Amino acid sequence: MTGAWAVAIKELRQIRRDRRTLVILVFLPTFFLFLYGYALNFDVRHVAIAVEDRDLSAASRAVVAAFERSGYFDVVADVGRAEEASALIDRGTARAVIVIPAGFSRDLRERRPAALQVLIDGDNATTATTVLGYVDAVIADASARVGGPRPVTVAAVEPRIWYNPELRSTVFLVPGLIAFISMITAVVSTALSIVREKERGTMEQVRMAPVSTLAFVLGKTVPYLVMSQIGAAAILVAAMYFFDLPMRGSWIALMAVLAVFLLGALGTGLAISTIADTQQVAFQAAALVAMLPTLILSGFIFPIASMPLSLQYVTAIVPARYFLTALRGIVLKGRELSTLGEPLGALALYAAVALGVSALRLRRQ
Repeated sequence: MTGAWAVAIKELRQIRRDRRTLVILVFLPTFFLFLYGYALNFDVRHVAIAVEDRDLSAASRAVVAAFERSGYFDVVADVGRAEEASALIDRGTARAVIVIPAGFSRDLRERRPAALQVLIDGDNATTATTVLGYVDAVIADASARVGGPRPVTVAAVEPRIWYNPELRSTVFLVPGLIAFISMITAVVSTALSIVREKERGTMEQVRMAPVSTLAFVLGKTVPYLVMSQIGAAAILVAAMYFFDLPMRGSWIALMAVLAVFLLGALGTGLAISTIADTQQVAFQAAALVAMLPTLILSGFIFPIASMPLSLQYVTAIVPARYFLTALRGIVLKGRELSTLGEPLGALALYAAVALGVSALRLRRQ
């Protein structure tokens, strides 16, 4: 332990002298949270729509008013012909066009189904699906208000959404963003630390010291673990303050899971540093190893259950997948540490393998 402590003290002094590393570990993650947290949002508001009202009745105006009151839509144009509506969608001026046919109010008076046509720009499938859901909800509300036909109710459904009753995409995406930022900063920091010593020629001096490989790895890991933990805790607090991320669980459990996750990330960076000989190569390798799997294969944005079965097996080696399960479980559902055995065990196994591989490769060198 004396050797590990000596290496850790040396590394802390190096971090203190290198202000860029300190900024990357502590302040840059919070900056990234502000930058990407506001940009990454699946909620759609103020959708620009055009209206082609061929009925020009009180009922058709009530339908248009329902769209304007909803807060989801802004009526940007009234068109009189189908060509004008098509041109607005082609130019991107309107995301959707509501077409109210002639005889709409008559059908309502005669208690017959009154059909509305909705044209939606499908160049972005996610936005189009969201807009379609909003349109269905607004039309259902407007139909009830203007006295349209109501289906016979066979069974009543009273849905209750747990943990995110407003279905805010921020609550789903911000935990993934925290895992993404923490993973990248931790991997890059340790990947560059040893390579930097290789380039400066100080690595040979460290290796000549009476320090075992395990003590060297621990001494290199602990300072970055402390700094990364502080940085990750800062972005967690910022996420709760600025993005209303709830905290229903224990901070102790959250910090424990975070520490195990960061240990695996730091071990991955150390393993990369044993392969790369220059900081440029180490940075590129660290970015590729940390960024793409965490972004695509962790369940951060894309549900793992919707991936092909072979790809779901691949996600089993992505540590961010387990960290996200534990993080969302603690902050959203208030799960205790004792109920997180599977993700915590997987993270601990990954950390042990990553640090073990790093120690073996350093011993050979």
